[in-house]
Amino acid sequence: MISSEATTKGSVLNFNLSPDEIRHAVDTLIREGKKIQDSVAAQTNPTFDNVIVPLATRENEQSAQYLVVTFLQNISTDRKVRDASTAAEERLNDFEVESNMREDVYKVVRAVFDNKSEMAKVGPEDRRLVEKMELQYRRNGLALSKEDRQRLGDINKQILELGVRFSRNINEGDGKILLTREELEGLPDSYFESRETETEDGVEKYVVTTKYPDLVPAMQLAKREDTRRRVLHVEETRCPENIPLLQKSAKLRLQAAQLLGYKTHAEFVLEENMAKTPQAVAEFESDLRKRLNVLADKEIVVIEDLKKADKKAAGEPYTGLYSWDFRYYSNLVKERKHNIKDEEVKKYLPMKEVTRGVLDIYQEMLSLRFVKIADPPVWHPDVEMYEVWEATEETFIGHFYLDLYPREGKYNHAAVWPIRPRFERPDGSHEYPVAAMVANFPKPTSSTPALLKHSDAVTFLHELGHVFHSICSVTKWGRLHGTSTEHDFVEAPSQMLENWGWEPSVLRRFAVHYQTGEPIPEDLVKRLVAAKNEGAGLFNLRQVFFGLFDMAIHNTTNGDIDIKAIYSGLREEVGRFKNGDADSWGAATFGHMMGGYDARYYGYLWSLVFSADMYAARFVKEGVRNAQTGLDYRHEILQPGGSRDAAISLEKFLGRKPNNEAFLKSIGLGSN
Repeated sequence: MISSEATTKGSVLNFNLSPDEIRHAVDTLIREGKKIQDSVAAQTNPTFDNVIVPLATRENEQSAQYLVVTFLQNISTDRKVRDASTAAEERLNDFEVESNMREDVYKVVRAVFDNKSEMAKVGPEDRRLVEKMELQYRRNGLALSKEDRQRLGDINKQILELGVRFSRNINEGDGKILLTREELEGLPDSYFESRETETEDGVEKYVVTTKYPDLVPAMQLAKREDTRRRVLHVEETRCPENIPLLQKSAKLRLQAAQLLGYKTHAEFVLEENMAKTPQAVAEFESDLRKRLNVLADKEIVVIEDLKKADKKAAGEPYTGLYSWDFRYYSNLVKERKHNIKDEEVKKYLPMKEVTRGVLDIYQEMLSLRFVKIADPPVWHPDVEMYEVWEATEETFIGHFYLDLYPREGKYNHAAVWPIRPRFERPDGSHEYPVAAMVANFPKPTSSTPALLKHSDAVTFLHELGHVFHSICSVTKWGRLHGTSTEHDFVEAPSQMLENWGWEPSVLRRFAVHYQTGEPIPEDLVKRLVAAKNEGAGLFNLRQVFFGLFDMAIHNTTNGDIDIKAIYSGLREEVGRFKNGDADSWGAATFGHMMGGYDARYYGYLWSLVFSADMYAARFVKEGVRNAQTGLDYRHEILQPGGSRDAAISLEKFLGRKPNNEAFLKSIGLGSN
């Protein structure tokens, strides 16, 4: 159960900042940062205490302010605040680039790193901190000549500025199309409730935007092929200005990598990941693609037969499968083969009950207790705030926020921001972690509460996995906290929690009819679970496509690449659906490429290997409600954050090295 309180514990962050307050905060962050760096650089006898501790303490103490002022661009309802937040991120990025290229600071950090007696005195986490700091400086060009260092700094500033602009264009650049009820044939009545209308050529039409709650149902359920084609075209012709930004970034990333002595940007990035090399990623994706094509061959035959039948009934020629057919026919197969319809399932997944149920799962699994704050100090009335406590003791752990519904100017996917890390202070006390989940689930209508598709509930479980990776992490230094792990492991803890959305015993705990309160029928749960791997070949090939596109633009020695041509060519070749003749630029809204997943997108599938192994080896074997298994997971996977290698955490939790058998089985493939 989740209790409620009118007041909250711990220091509460202020998200109600004006543009002037944001600018002032940035001035202070930069001024204080420079002061600490100057002091450290002046040390004549560099030690861990007089060099590393001040630099890391600055990161600890300033991180929350930094993250709040840059977070606001994604969630504020005030355009001026969003603009100020974007400008703040650009200024702070520039300062971080300059800071990471200070030769005088690197000199004293390197002196500590090279001092064997000094390094022998510190503990494992402190040692890892020094190693990470020294590597960061080196990867920012401190071993280069002054001229090359200056050039690298200029390149890195440009890349960061391009990334901020790219993200902002996506958030502000929603597309829309006007369609009649007839053109939207196949969409349920609930889709039209409270939907905005406009008159075009004397005809009243419905507004369909490119926000997820509009876009996905239209692509899954609209019977008319032309409607699906037009809707997808609107989505894939958004933000044309982003293509040159991504193209320029890819070229600059290559230049930066080569200045540092790497052949490609991917080679530079992967050095710090579990995969280590582009070759390892290429082999992983090539092997997986071959296996998935075996499944996809069978899936394509079924989908082709459905579309051919539709075309024959309409008296139209069959010309092939297109990108706008993927969601529609994949959904149709699921409906017909397993008698599963989203509209039927949604009735049993009201947001209020799903939220309660999902939070109960996390409370039980991680031995935590949540308290919902009444009238919380938040950035929008829809936002909920929770305290986190130990389940059986009066020990406060941290806060998290849920911002679950779409609105204008808001970040338009689902993601988690770790707003404040947990860290230790010199006096032995510690700061409490804070995280925020931002999503775009369907809103309530005039006649129904907010109702989720089953995939939405799984997304909820996934994103909260990131929240509790941050909340449950216990580290001395903010730099190593929570999700600061190797990038190709960071998704594994969240992916592992998705499995709870497919557990019949778990679903029955919170899936209840929004009108009658009746639990979800057992037969419906069985059908839902039976349909889990339906279309797994084509779905996962789509993920392989994204990963291959990422590598195609980042694991190349040619800086003059054609982003549009690579994206379109690979999507058709790997995804197995034609693009059609209309010009489009889907890569323009592929936010991952400018949001920290460059040369890292393969990590979604790579980390699935670990998540499936953790789930099968411990939770399936010992029980999904086994309290000790949950605590082991919390202590060995979540708690260390990035304070040790992910491979060590996995081995400690599994009791052995991980393997891919459970992953292959989970998507309907054998291990051979």
